[in-house]
Amino acid sequence: MLKRLAEKIWLVIPYKMRIRSVRKFQQKFTVSVVAVITNENAEVLILDHFFRPRSSWGLPGGFLDSDETPEKAIRRELMEEAALELTDVKLFSVRTIGTHIEILFRARASGEGKVNSGEIRDLGWFSVENLPEISEFQAKFLKNMLSENRGRD
Repeated sequence: MLKRLAEKIWLVIPYKMRIRSVRKFQQKFTVSVVAVITNENAEVLILDHFFRPRSSWGLPGGFLDSDETPEKAIRRELMEEAALELTDVKLFSVRTIGTHIEILFRARASGEGKVNSGEIRDLGWFSVENLPEISEFQAKFLKNMLSENRGRD
């Protein structure tokens, strides 16, 4: 009976008020994108970030803006950080870390790229055997993604 009453009250509350109340009491999440970007030589793009804790080298990516899709976000981030356009963008995986959602992609790019952001110190194309020091998770993700997709390209 109490449940039915609560349902009736909920339905008469104006829609905008319902949305505000749900957003106020629901857990908040941040969402970011990251990608393994390869070139025609099977090298991987790694960026040297100013703001990255521990190892400054890592895969490119960043946070979504409120009005964009994950694919648009990774394309924007690559243009902003490395002046590169992506092709063959494919969703690889999604993971949650507490209240953070990370969307992982694979993609291709051609050209050298250039440091195009104050957040990036340097960038380079590296073979899997000759990577700079990156986080353990990113190294595993990169190697898993490349080995899982070998033979599909």
